[in-house]
Amino acid sequence: MGPSNSGKSTLASAIGRARGLPPIHLDQLSHLPGTDWVPRADEDFMILHDAAISGQHWVMDGNYSRFLLQRLARATGFILLDTSTATSLLRYFRRSWFEHERHGGLDGAQDSVKWDMIHHIAVATRKNRRKYRERFNRISLPKISLSTPGAIARFYRSENLVRSAS
Repeated sequence: MGPSNSGKSTLASAIGRARGLPPIHLDQLSHLPGTDWVPRADEDFMILHDAAISGQHWVMDGNYSRFLLQRLARATGFILLDTSTATSLLRYFRRSWFEHERHGGLDGAQDSVKWDMIHHIAVATRKNRRKYRERFNRISLPKISLSTPGAIARFYRSENLVRSAS
């Protein structure tokens, strides 16, 4: 869990490769493929979400707090990427301009810089960060919070994770 563009999908994919777990990217379940991030109907997303967490083993990235309790009931651990707004904005611009394929990307969609997303990262995410931190503090699962690119890089090294291209 964490703010937009904090590295959730990349980390989930790396954990999945290292541990032999299927990575599940909630953005892909929540949006219609082949669109410019058009959301699915909430009911359709819930069906896909619940099917994904019914599996024996998985690693999942994304927020979608309305379904968090179902995920936590089946999860064995929790990672919060609590990166700064500046880091999230930098990652957003980099992925929009330079990364044509990325972990957690939507099939058929091409990321581009959008004012709504910049506003979301710079304004809405500030309130969401507090919610993520409050949820993190209430979770009784084994958990870790990583709040800087350096902390994330150290976690990758300590867990023998490899960032690879999509």
